[in-house]
Amino acid sequence: MMSLPFYQRLHDHYDRSYRNKDLRTTMSQYHEQEKKSSAIYTHGSTAYSSRSLAARRQESQAFSLASSSSASYLQQASQATTESSLASAVSRKAASAYDYGYSHGFTDSSLMLEDYSSKLSPQTKRAKKSLLSGEEKENLPSDYMVPIFSGRQVHVGGITDTEEERIKEAAAYIAQRNLLASEEGITTSKQSSVSKQSLSTLHQEEVFEKKSRKVALREKAEHLSLRKTLEETEAFHRKMNEDHLLHAPEFVIKPRSHTVWEKENVKLHCSVSGWPAPRVTWYKNQVPINVHANPGKYIIESRYGMHTLEIIKCDFEDTAQYRASAMNAKGELSTYASVVVKRYKGEFDETRFRAGASTLPLSFAVTPYGYASKFDIHFDDKFDVSFGREGETLSLGCRVVITPEIKHFQPEIQWYRNGIPVSSSKWVQTHWSGERASLTFSHLNKEDEGLYTIRVQMGEYYEQYSAYVFVRDGDAEIEGAPASPLDVVCVDANKDYIIVSWKQPAVDGGSPILGYFIDKCEVGTDSWSQCNDTPVKFARFPVTGLLEGRSYIFRVRAVNKTGIGLPSRVSEPAAALDPAEKARLRSQPSAPWTGQIIVTEEEPREGIVPGPPTDLSVIEATQSYVVLSWKPPGQRGHEGILYFVEKCDMETENWQRVNTELPVKSPRFALFDLTEGKSYRFRVRCSNSAGVGEPSEATEVTVVGDKLDIPKAPGNIIPSRNTDTSVVVSWEESKDAKELVGYYIESSVVGSGKWEPCNNNPVKGPRFTCHGLETGQSYIFRVRAVNAAGLSEYSQDSEAIEVKAAIGGGVSPDVWPELNDAPGGLTDSRGGMHETSQPAFMKDALLDSKLSKPSLPSSSHNLGQKEVSNVSETVQEELAPPPQETALKGESKSDDPKKKKNLAAPSPPYDITCLESFRDSMVLGWKQPDKTGGAEITGYYVNYREVIDGVPGKWREANIKAVSEEVYKISNLKENTEYQFQVAAMNIAGLGEASAVSECFKCEEWTIAVPGPPHNLKYSEVRKTSMVLQWKPPIHSGRTPVIGYFVDIKEANAKDDQWRGLNEAVLKNKYLKVQGLQEGVSYVFRVRAMNQAGVGKPSDLAGPVVAETRPGTKELVVSVNDDGIISLIFECDQMSPNSEFIWSKDYVATEDSTRLEVESKGNKTKLTFKELGMEDLGIYSCDVTDTDGIAASYLIDEEELKRLLVLSQEHKFPTVAVKSDLAVEILEKGQVRFWMQAEKLSGNAKVNYVFNEKEVFEGPKYKMHFDRNTGIIEMFMDKLLDEDEGTYTFQLQDGRATGHSTLVLIGDVYKNLQKEAEFQRQEWIRKQGPHFAEYLSWEVTGECNVLLKCKVANIKKETHILWYKDEREISVDEKHDFKDGICTLLITEFSKKDAGIYEVILKDDRGKDKSRLKLVDEAFQELMTEVCNKIALSASDLKIQSTAEGIRLYSLVSYYLDDLKVNWSHNGTAIRYTDRVKSGVTGEQQIWLQISEPTPNDQGKYVMELFDGKTGHQKTVDLSGQDYEEAFAEFQRLKQAAIAEKNRARVVGGLPDVVTIQEGKTLNLTCTVWGDPTPEISWLKNEKSLDSDDHCNLRFEAGKTAFFTVSGVTTADSGKYGLVVKNKYGSETMDFTISVFIPEEEARMAAAKPQTGSKAK
Repeated sequence: MMSLPFYQRLHDHYDRSYRNKDLRTTMSQYHEQEKKSSAIYTHGSTAYSSRSLAARRQESQAFSLASSSSASYLQQASQATTESSLASAVSRKAASAYDYGYSHGFTDSSLMLEDYSSKLSPQTKRAKKSLLSGEEKENLPSDYMVPIFSGRQVHVGGITDTEEERIKEAAAYIAQRNLLASEEGITTSKQSSVSKQSLSTLHQEEVFEKKSRKVALREKAEHLSLRKTLEETEAFHRKMNEDHLLHAPEFVIKPRSHTVWEKENVKLHCSVSGWPAPRVTWYKNQVPINVHANPGKYIIESRYGMHTLEIIKCDFEDTAQYRASAMNAKGELSTYASVVVKRYKGEFDETRFRAGASTLPLSFAVTPYGYASKFDIHFDDKFDVSFGREGETLSLGCRVVITPEIKHFQPEIQWYRNGIPVSSSKWVQTHWSGERASLTFSHLNKEDEGLYTIRVQMGEYYEQYSAYVFVRDGDAEIEGAPASPLDVVCVDANKDYIIVSWKQPAVDGGSPILGYFIDKCEVGTDSWSQCNDTPVKFARFPVTGLLEGRSYIFRVRAVNKTGIGLPSRVSEPAAALDPAEKARLRSQPSAPWTGQIIVTEEEPREGIVPGPPTDLSVIEATQSYVVLSWKPPGQRGHEGILYFVEKCDMETENWQRVNTELPVKSPRFALFDLTEGKSYRFRVRCSNSAGVGEPSEATEVTVVGDKLDIPKAPGNIIPSRNTDTSVVVSWEESKDAKELVGYYIESSVVGSGKWEPCNNNPVKGPRFTCHGLETGQSYIFRVRAVNAAGLSEYSQDSEAIEVKAAIGGGVSPDVWPELNDAPGGLTDSRGGMHETSQPAFMKDALLDSKLSKPSLPSSSHNLGQKEVSNVSETVQEELAPPPQETALKGESKSDDPKKKKNLAAPSPPYDITCLESFRDSMVLGWKQPDKTGGAEITGYYVNYREVIDGVPGKWREANIKAVSEEVYKISNLKENTEYQFQVAAMNIAGLGEASAVSECFKCEEWTIAVPGPPHNLKYSEVRKTSMVLQWKPPIHSGRTPVIGYFVDIKEANAKDDQWRGLNEAVLKNKYLKVQGLQEGVSYVFRVRAMNQAGVGKPSDLAGPVVAETRPGTKELVVSVNDDGIISLIFECDQMSPNSEFIWSKDYVATEDSTRLEVESKGNKTKLTFKELGMEDLGIYSCDVTDTDGIAASYLIDEEELKRLLVLSQEHKFPTVAVKSDLAVEILEKGQVRFWMQAEKLSGNAKVNYVFNEKEVFEGPKYKMHFDRNTGIIEMFMDKLLDEDEGTYTFQLQDGRATGHSTLVLIGDVYKNLQKEAEFQRQEWIRKQGPHFAEYLSWEVTGECNVLLKCKVANIKKETHILWYKDEREISVDEKHDFKDGICTLLITEFSKKDAGIYEVILKDDRGKDKSRLKLVDEAFQELMTEVCNKIALSASDLKIQSTAEGIRLYSLVSYYLDDLKVNWSHNGTAIRYTDRVKSGVTGEQQIWLQISEPTPNDQGKYVMELFDGKTGHQKTVDLSGQDYEEAFAEFQRLKQAAIAEKNRARVVGGLPDVVTIQEGKTLNLTCTVWGDPTPEISWLKNEKSLDSDDHCNLRFEAGKTAFFTVSGVTTADSGKYGLVVKNKYGSETMDFTISVFIPEEEARMAAAKPQTGSKAK
């Protein structure tokens, strides 16, 4: 089957990149158009792939007719002609259907014409049977339109013509195939029918019919004749129509790159050949160009084989890489071209202006009268804070109004997310209609969450507007599974690996995230594979095992104990390429370049061993992996190089190669399988065909472990009111946090215990606005930090805050007239203020009788960043506290006249100061009286008078009702007028004296930027080295809110230049515990407030106060009763009758707290926690009123909280302390012992033994033992059976205290325990006879022999030991004596022939035992490595030996094996072996390097490396200087001696040692002589010279052969003869003896011997 049409393949490839079951989207970037516009570009596909039902029926009939022809050649030919004409008619009807669909806008893509051309060639790999798979069809929405990236209507004729030709060829082909497919006696016919499920699949039905043999033979002959005729015809057409042969596309003319100005047109041309005719598709930056989605922008044409893409009026966004892709059934081919659009940025060109406004860049602001002086840009119908969920669609938009309006000029509109420009992609699209700008998300992801800003620029003027978009997690497939990670990015890509990073999700599903799984998918496929077997916790991971040059996309899934969450959004594609190669590919093709290219030629250098890499370093190290980076060597030749990485464990100091089997191609490498906590060093070697180079310099010692720590929890979480549905949360950033990604904020309704995330994308900065809250509801907040190492602990919970608008009602214009002129809100994009916010005033500001809330802004222009002033305008109507408050304090106030007699009016207040001044009002502050008169001060009265030209006026009352605080705002004053003030305090005894008259204060608008002075400073908890200082914030905060305070201290008697600060960093709290004071020294303090403008004036002084611990001072004590209730108790012995206990948390009164209860009686008070939790963390203090500053405090932090909770639990539920939990162990005979140990028990302690919730007792099966002195509890069982699987519990009771310990033995745990018990029982039985105490093992001796050894026990004299190899007994010469209990088998010169399975058997009358040792495969290789290591260690130092051939370097080893790899190097370069330089082994002990005919170039350092498979061992020798000269001289001498020995004269052979011959015979001797030069010869007889004569003929022929002939031998010829050969190299004498005998004498002598014997008798 042929490939799918080009538009189907593109669509399928596009969808696979991001649409699957896990990451399906509702619409792609090509599906965001409206239905109407979808129909416009979809009808093109309908004409090609959608037909009417009638047309498809006719096509089916045509194929049915074509497939049924099988009778005869004439009948088949006529049918083929009919089918071709019918196919042409069908094709013409298809063209008509196209025109009809184009005019009526049909969009139904379910009616598809089968591609009949698919029958012409086999199915290719990229072919698909339908546009979409069944799974993808299910995922599509009901109104989903299949995008068809086709050309304009002008192309329809060309497409239809191609289909018509293919249908003709298909009909003839099918007829020919069916006709020749039948066998003898069988005729096959096929009837086609289109399946309802797949219109492109043909189901064939075969009908068989038997015929007679005669008819079958005749038809067979006709078939053969027809086949021959068809083959001839086909060959003829092939020869005549070569262009119709199938071949892949090939570009004849490729498009060239262009550089153009804006507003110019550009046209790209290409011509392509191929059969079938290729279809050409144009891409822009790898995205198919859709002419219908961009009407008027692109024109695609194909005429006469020339394909063009024209871009109309280029703008800057058209700068891109364009690709033309040609595709047919034989394959696909692409070519590239770049278009660079330049924007005019020089001075204004009048000629371009005259050419028309449309030719100018958009950034020129031109009106009909020239340049516009100013543009006013407004936003209407603005988008607000938006909420979405993963997978949904979302659109942001607003109407842009620009005045003055200029035709033909449009503004430049840019969208930003968190300050980064947003460009159109498959996830997000931007649109500008001329009036309205919109940003549409086709598939929301958490990565899309952030602050979105639209920036509209017209000329030099711009305006922008911002709002926040929140994206919630999608529904999890598994309840309780974590949310998907986000921001999956490929941070580093190389040939061998790609590092993937991501951000951890905010939602963990209810249980901690155990780690993450990383999946990869090769681009162009839809097959995902998991990259890691175990979850990784670090949010970065190097993915290995990639194919070089392939592109991949990645996704990440989080996992917790519940399951695996949804995958993240896929990353952008990343190619597994070297960065340099990637940069080179990106630079080609590029725009035309007019520079000069200089080409230099370099002599090729072959066989160069690369040098060592440089700049090796560890760039990343975690507990899972280490990443190395280095630079390639400068010396590497012209061929590619590979890298080998070596590591060294600092404990062993041995270098080991990490990647022996898989060399590294890129200069980076990730190492896994390192032991956490160990120290390593690393180095790298380069290699090529010439050899392996020297190693690089080793790295510094690296300890394996996470270098990045999890950040610390943020602190000081402060919520503040913002709007009716939002709260601004600020915090202190995590200290010493490295690579901080951001923060996650969570909120919880007070009392619900359920936390919800406020953001799903980490935010940076210490401030964030939490939206979507319920109005009127109270919330608490917490924050956690995140980096690649993980998420920090949660911060402490914030104080509860009620959600309501920051600006409150009920404030009269007389009190605060500035509030009426305040704007409705401001848009702030800094630090977490993300939308139009209301001014941050508290509703209850100015209304309460007590000052507790923050501050008034100084300017109406900064209301969004100010807080309400802490000022009270109300007057307390009653002088005494309400009755209910009195009851709460635990004391009843009676009107006893005796007590009233002891009371007095308070002393005057003092230090009156102006805290803030407005145009017609002033805010005063003062200090409370030193003496309260024995009663609580109930209020103050303020008087004021004008001072004109230094003359004071008449006193006036500022307030009718008493004010309760030491601060008051006086209104209705005259601007620029000076005033003086007096303040009087009152208590139950009456009104005290007025204070001294204050200095003159001028009523005027304060414009200072810095804040005013803090006020109401007081100290408490005075000790000899510390005290606590408290204050209230300044009334005037300056231009920006107060961000902190500085506290200064000096001794009371010191000068003003001796003030010193107590805190270097800004203090956020309004209290400070001062440490490090000197006992007995008097101090004074002051406080300064700070905002963004600077530090303000100091406050009035607090003190002097003496640092001392007064007698009787007591501290707060923690108490826990038997019910586990935790309390703080304070006792005071110096109370007055009117003294009261005041409790506070973080120095804020706890009167209204629902979590605490206060009980006071006499001189004792107790604060009880109802339910101590994280919300109760803080400093708890207790002040005693009407005393001299008696107070104490207690800090409850997280550690103290944990300690108190444990203590509470212990008191409430006392437990028996357990020293060791219940455990199980197997005893020697297979018995099972359950035991535990308690810390301390009394004599009344009891134990219950429970198995599977049933108590068991002492009996045959269970044996119990309980020792109360030691606390050890035991239970014994002889054997574990299957029914003993379950849960075992020991329950303890000792008085009220209880305890228990449980052990669960089920599943694999129990089975393993049962097997271990049975094993120990069998072991005990085995050890009753001879047995192995240590099983068979091997050891390599120092002589490089292999020693098999084992340790035996319980043996006697009759015990025998037998050795076997591969089930054959090994005969051992010596008998084992078993003295030391060690049995050994020595294998000398161990080699491959010794591999096998060894077995040793012990036996006697008590039984037998055996031990086996497998020395095969990996075990044998491990042993061989150790043997080779020992051999390498036995190698002697290299020695120099001169020979007649040259110089030999050699080393002696115990013996040599082929497994020991020997490498020689000379001066750091591997030696290439030739006929002159050879390496070898002699006698299995000498390893040598022979250098024949040495030259001075052979001098230098020689290294012999013996590699045992893991480690290399080196031996070196320096062959230079005197050593070389001596060796060379000895070589010359031996060489000459060898030449002399070789060429000296010698007798090669032919002469016997003794010759015996009969007298009268002729003696002929011949011998061969050799020598160079030819030797001289002479003959000797009885050591005298012998000359040649007629009797003795001596001859020497050809310088090689000597002849010795004696004619008529006589007895005189007997004697010793010699042949002497001699030349200049030496001489040699060959002796032989001639013995002549006479036959008669022999006979006579033989006869004489018997006679001599008879005489003797």
